[in-house]
Amino acid sequence: MLNKLKTLAGAGLLCMAPVVASADPVNVSDFQLAPRIAEKVASGKPLNIMVSYHDVSNEFAPCVKQGVEKADKELNVDARFIGPVGADADGQISEIETLLGDMDGLAISAVSTDALSPLINRVIEAGIPVISYNTDNPDSKRLVFAGQDLVQSGRDAGEQMAKVLDGKGRVMITTIDAAAQWSLDREKGVREALDKVDGIEVVRTLNTGTDPQEIYAAIENAMLSDPGITGILSLECCSTPAAGEWVKRNGQAGKVKVVGFDLLDQTVDLVADDVIQVTIDQAPARQGFEAVNLLVEFLNGKTIDDLDTGVGIYTPENIKEAM
Repeated sequence: MLNKLKTLAGAGLLCMAPVVASADPVNVSDFQLAPRIAEKVASGKPLNIMVSYHDVSNEFAPCVKQGVEKADKELNVDARFIGPVGADADGQISEIETLLGDMDGLAISAVSTDALSPLINRVIEAGIPVISYNTDNPDSKRLVFAGQDLVQSGRDAGEQMAKVLDGKGRVMITTIDAAAQWSLDREKGVREALDKVDGIEVVRTLNTGTDPQEIYAAIENAMLSDPGITGILSLECCSTPAAGEWVKRNGQAGKVKVVGFDLLDQTVDLVADDVIQVTIDQAPARQGFEAVNLLVEFLNGKTIDDLDTGVGIYTPENIKEAM
């Protein structure tokens, strides 16, 4: 019934988020590799790959880590999943700077594109290859990006919302960080899709913050202040189940439609109960795996390019495939 577009990197990656402007393919011959790393590659010693995630405490992080651990086992490397607790740009910068002398490659999902781009450039200039994954830094000197096309996934979400509302309704967008580039990109896609539907009005974007109780309270307060909202479109993993839980607790299933992102256990259950109508998978485990794999391929002399990890659309009709 509804499309399911999946690009999964093999069995076991169902727990498997964001491609921006494509860079030209790059090869190690175009990059001034640090001598210590070149010697290590030539000797065949295991490479130290650091995979920095923007908030290791959020509910999305364990799935990314799963992919990193899979790469560690399968690719004969020492792949480490690192990152700040909480979306702390200074903490992410400090940790990477501390580990700079130990890393042979860096994959980064940045807390802030503005704050982390100068660091990415310094790491590149030190002869250490850097790719971005999940969230991109297209204005930095990073080599390539692995992840989901954020704007397009936003369009997909907007189109699904228009479908479940039958082209009529008042929609609230929710996000845990309205100022983050990933959120802005995804919201752009949502609005592009919904602006094409005459019968749908986007009434607001609600910035919920990251604390689970605060997310739920923000959604509850917004719905109480505007009971005419008929659709909640959540841009990420954490406000999606909160929106579904509000609908369920308040007996609004079928009256208020929910479209969101990711396959957290609570979200999967709410989709199965048709409380959430659509959730979009970002393949986080695949992103973690490919972040390591691209760096390994690059260091071993292969040409690499941006990698789109695709979109998986799940509804009550096909959600059992994610269970």
